[in-house]
Amino acid sequence: MSIQEHLVELKARHRALEEEIADALAHPSTDDTKIAELKRRKLQVKDEIARMQASTSLH
Repeated sequence: MSIQEHLVELKARHRALEEEIADALAHPSTDDTKIAELKRRKLQVKDEIARMQASTSLH
């Protein structure tokens, strides 16, 4: 998998997590720990995207 393909996959995963967080927030019965976990995963993906973009701009 090329770096560009991996970036596309990460961005899609980030969007999916955003949607999942929005859905969870729309339902008051959703556990706060689940929302926190989703946000943590979203941040990890965002950080990985930033690292990959930084490494590709260096080359």
